Amino acid sequence: MDAPQEPRWLDAEERQAWLTLAKTLTRLPAALDAQLRRDAGISHFEYQVLALLSEAPARTLRMSELATLAEGSLPRLSQVVARLEQRGWVRRTPDPADGRYTLATLTDQGLAKATEAAPGHVQEVRRLVFDPLTKTQSRQLREIGRRIMRAIDPDDHRLDDQPPPPMPPQAP
Repeated sequence: MDAPQEPRWLDAEERQAWLTLAKTLTRLPAALDAQLRRDAGISHFEYQVLALLSEAPARTLRMSELATLAEGSLPRLSQVVARLEQRGWVRRTPDPADGRYTLATLTDQGLAKATEAAPGHVQEVRRLVFDPLTKTQSRQLREIGRRIMRAIDPDDHRLDDQPPPPMPPQAP
């Protein structure tokens, strides 16, 4: 029987990089959430749901696909969509192609809300993420993120050389 192998401990530089990344992963979503709550009265996750629906064909996605794209669980998404539905921003209906699924559709009022919230959100993303970086660093950040995502989920190719979705959502 082999003895347990000693872990590959982080060296000092790797430890500093990891601690910086870990802090960023915690604080950036909180900062984006605070801006959206203050300026638009919605959470970052709610905004993500509205934005994803605004970019979908016919502004409609299956709830299961929306949960995957929003990086949230189906129960969490269901709670958020219920709140958005109460506000008149999203409508849920059975999928006519397969009644086992539920479709989420962004309403005109939901599109207006996403369109209203987008400029402030983009401004905050720019201020917190891109303004402190050079163009070269921005490209490096994209490649670093892709490499990390490939290590996490080698089958997820959503970020591979795709044109970015339109921003901000356009009103009809």
